[in-house]
Amino acid sequence: MNHYRSLSHTAWDCKYHLIWIPKYRKKVLFGDLRKYLGDVFRELALQKESKVLEGHLMGDHVHMLVSIPPKYAVSQVVGYIKGKSAIHIARTYAGQRHNFIGQNFWARGYFVSTVGRDEETIRKYIKRQEEADKKIDQLKLF
Repeated sequence: MNHYRSLSHTAWDCKYHLIWIPKYRKKVLFGDLRKYLGDVFRELALQKESKVLEGHLMGDHVHMLVSIPPKYAVSQVVGYIKGKSAIHIARTYAGQRHNFIGQNFWARGYFVSTVGRDEETIRKYIKRQEEADKKIDQLKLF
């Protein structure tokens, strides 16, 4: 499954498994916001010439498999997506018209792992996150 992409002088296949959380790991990613953020993440990734290959939003974290060209640092793309999506959330759901200064929707850090040859395994893992989360919630009831 070698689908190399290319720039003017480079052929590449750089995929990353990314995870980040809302501030204080609050369970705020549900309903309309969850549907809205999927489109926002895809659009923001495209602005950095990246592509969201797989993604899943849980109540308290985001999992994404993203293809990022080598001319961008992973931290640049993640920072851009997190920053701009926080502004979108503030304007759309919090009713703020001006800059989103002094308030953070996302926590500061993130997890990143290169995918390499395990792409199919990572895709399955991201798809199964919701099932695993439901099992954990059920265990907490007892």
